[in-house]
Amino acid sequence: MCLAVPGRVLDIGERDGTRMATVDFGGVRKEVCLEYLPDLQVGEYAIVHVGFALQRLDEESARKTLELFAELGMLQEEFGDPWALAEEAGGGFAPFDLDDGPAGDAAPREGVQR
Repeated sequence: MCLAVPGRVLDIGERDGTRMATVDFGGVRKEVCLEYLPDLQVGEYAIVHVGFALQRLDEESARKTLELFAELGMLQEEFGDPWALAEEAGGGFAPFDLDDGPAGDAAPREGVQR
């Protein structure tokens, strides 16, 4: 699931002609495009979806939303390691966790499903 998550702008810069920011989402930091909110400033909050800041948000609303997402485990779902999450769900496998045998055959390591 992809959520629109509130985050706090930590710093702002430019990358390849695009206004970008480092945004903190309750302890997880990601780079975010600010092209839709060109006047967003350091310290302000925004709702971010798929790497784009879409809407300015007040601090109280952002904090309440982050607390609720954390309580429901949605931040881990959104920002956690996808392979670890799949393994926890019981149906995942790590496609790059293979040993090549002498004949070039890919043999799964112990505990890896194929």
